[in-house]
Amino acid sequence: MGVTQASSMSMLGAGANGSTPMVEVREVTKRFDRHIAVDGLSLQIPAGEVYGLIGPNGAGKTTLIRMLVGVEQPTLGDVVIDGVSLKEGDRRKGVAGQIGFLPDDFPIYDDLTVWDYLDYFGRLYGLHGRRLIARIYDVLALVKLDHKRDAKANTLSRGMKQRLSLARTVTHEPTLLLLDEPVSGLDPIARNEFRQIVRTLHEGGMTILISSHVLSDLAELCTCVGIMETGHLIASAPLSELYDQFARQTLHLQVLDRLDDLQKILADNEHIGVMDINRGQRRVTAEFHGSESDRATLVQTIIAAGISLTDFRCDRDDLEQIFLKLGSQQTS
Repeated sequence: MGVTQASSMSMLGAGANGSTPMVEVREVTKRFDRHIAVDGLSLQIPAGEVYGLIGPNGAGKTTLIRMLVGVEQPTLGDVVIDGVSLKEGDRRKGVAGQIGFLPDDFPIYDDLTVWDYLDYFGRLYGLHGRRLIARIYDVLALVKLDHKRDAKANTLSRGMKQRLSLARTVTHEPTLLLLDEPVSGLDPIARNEFRQIVRTLHEGGMTILISSHVLSDLAELCTCVGIMETGHLIASAPLSELYDQFARQTLHLQVLDRLDDLQKILADNEHIGVMDINRGQRRVTAEFHGSESDRATLVQTIIAAGISLTDFRCDRDDLEQIFLKLGSQQTS
């Protein structure tokens, strides 16, 4: 498949109104000595998206995120944030204030209280006085740590520490939030709490890029997904398009009667593949290669024919199965 897979899909660019993408990566390559971590990668993320970045260890995800922050400089190419190239010295400083970055090895200072920790980083972000105090109260409420404001950081659970670090990351009200493996090592309850906070930030208008190995979380959070392999972006599209284009779908239908008529309708439908007929149970299992809209049209056709459906459901590959499928095509 190669890198061309990404360009064959809906590369996420400026919106229909022609607005400037929040993130634009232009043919970026990053070399470390002889190792190429990111190889000629291009990407656009419109403002307001939650973009999920997935891939195996060593795919280049963290390197890409560090270049978006400006911690690493591209060997070739350019990174543009909200219309400003990170190569532009003076303007780059202003862009830095728009970005919140939560690395996978987030720093927590155990000897500080929760309040002092946020106060310290707030001052580093340039906040002072009433504005700083107001923001600390706001982010404590956001991450539900109001009751822990006077607690030492070393007394917090891992999930609370992660939420505290996220609170620190958004204290200065960034417009772009970059999260690198934010739920690593968290239990299901802590992951759910973290997802709720990310949803709230997104609803507030923040653009979010999140890298994670927990693909079920990304499937719940993200509007768009990019898949990386060996430094390349092998696919990038709205999540719904990824499902439509790459998820294997299986329809399960059961009728009250007229099984032969159902079978004929299915056989005449261009989106139906191999079928399995169970006459005893009046049930059909069939491969389906269409979109959600195509499924709706099929149901309407069956009902219009007067066939009584007692069951209709669609099983499809999840994001992890799509990732494995695309990865195996890349290496074959």
